[in-house]
Amino acid sequence: MERLTARTQLHDSIHSPAYDRQALRPGIVHIGLGAFHRAHQAVYTDAALAHAFGNWGIVGVSLRSREIAHDMQAQDCLYSVVARDRSGDSIGVVGSIIEAIAASEDGEAVLARLADPAVHVVTLTVSEKAYGIDPVGGGLDHAHPAIASDLKSPTRPTGAIGYLTEGLARRRDGGQRPFTVLCCDNLPSNGRIVRRLVIEMAEMRDPALAAWIAENVSFPCSMVDRIVPAATAETRARAERLLGVEDRLSIEAETFSQWVIEDDFVSDRPAWEAGGALFVKDVEPYEKMKLRLLNGSHSLIAYLGQLQKLEFVRDVMGVAENVALVRRHMQAAVRTLDPVPGIDLARYMDQLVERFANPAIAHRTLQIAMDGSQKLPQRLFQPAVDALSSGSDGAEFAFATAVWIAFIRQADTLDDPRSGELLKAAADAGQAGDETASFFAIPGLFPRELQANRAWRDRVNSLLKSLR
Repeated sequence: MERLTARTQLHDSIHSPAYDRQALRPGIVHIGLGAFHRAHQAVYTDAALAHAFGNWGIVGVSLRSREIAHDMQAQDCLYSVVARDRSGDSIGVVGSIIEAIAASEDGEAVLARLADPAVHVVTLTVSEKAYGIDPVGGGLDHAHPAIASDLKSPTRPTGAIGYLTEGLARRRDGGQRPFTVLCCDNLPSNGRIVRRLVIEMAEMRDPALAAWIAENVSFPCSMVDRIVPAATAETRARAERLLGVEDRLSIEAETFSQWVIEDDFVSDRPAWEAGGALFVKDVEPYEKMKLRLLNGSHSLIAYLGQLQKLEFVRDVMGVAENVALVRRHMQAAVRTLDPVPGIDLARYMDQLVERFANPAIAHRTLQIAMDGSQKLPQRLFQPAVDALSSGSDGAEFAFATAVWIAFIRQADTLDDPRSGELLKAAADAGQAGDETASFFAIPGLFPRELQANRAWRDRVNSLLKSLR
């Protein structure tokens, strides 16, 4: 069958780029060419280009996978997004990505784009673990493979922080204005975290470079939200039926989408507000809302699903007792939040329950369950600290923590960068009469306030026993 390319004649009912792609030139580099970016930032950029055309084409960079870059190249960087809910499916073709590079094949091409003064913004969706954050100190983790490699060979980077640092070094050395670094991953105060990591890496190679970055580069924080399951053969078959051509890159997503961005750019940016993005002075209230209500509940759902052998989020939410647990968790989490401008938190929580139960979205609990050591500190553990400091017993967060530990203890293998430590903690559990002591002893995993709170730890132990 014919494959989707720029030559494909699409039916008028299919949304397609409402601008001249032939005239489009690069203005954004995106690192992390996965499904989420293609269903989120690229869609917002598509809307921005249709609203106010400019040179905002995206150069998509895949740090690890070569296949995604090759598939993008074979389809002229076109792909479809199928938005799905109870009312049915709608499909649109996205054209804002105009170039795809596999960094493992041509790292110099990535650096050339980063050094190009026409590029104003670099966005990232590489997952929490890819930044190489030291779990204890919060700075660079020198044991992280990409960080270690990029400190040793800074002009030939392999990781996200290394590419940002070398790209900015080339901009400075060329007398060019820097680009804005816009992190779109689920990290608290994500822009500030990435700023710290980049400056720390720069300091180790050239203090003058670190000072230039600190003075000239902006790292706005952002909050992103859209449920985007991993694509399957069924995803591609559905797109083929709707498009009439093969699309190996098709992805599906819920209809809901949200992007809140700190309005702090060193130069131009696309009109992302045309796609519904919200520019604010302070992202933190929105970020905490999403991390604690959506992501925290998502993690609880994922581990409940794994313990109950339920494959998809929608399956977990098909059990009334699970829905009650999720709502109880949200009610505890919302009490740790400050007011969020423009958001009705009660309605937001109801929307989350509806979104999780969406029967058209097949979001695997195992996918969400991965990398718990990187996700739970901001999703569960810090909210627990805040709850305890306000006089609560933190019971709901203790329950979610117990469910996570129960998941680890029944696992033979674990998809987590700290899997060795976690599986050893599971093997050592209970040796001193304390079900969870070995987990709380893992450096940098739990906040000190939780490590020192005997009553809360006893609650986790008790709940873990009850889960059996």
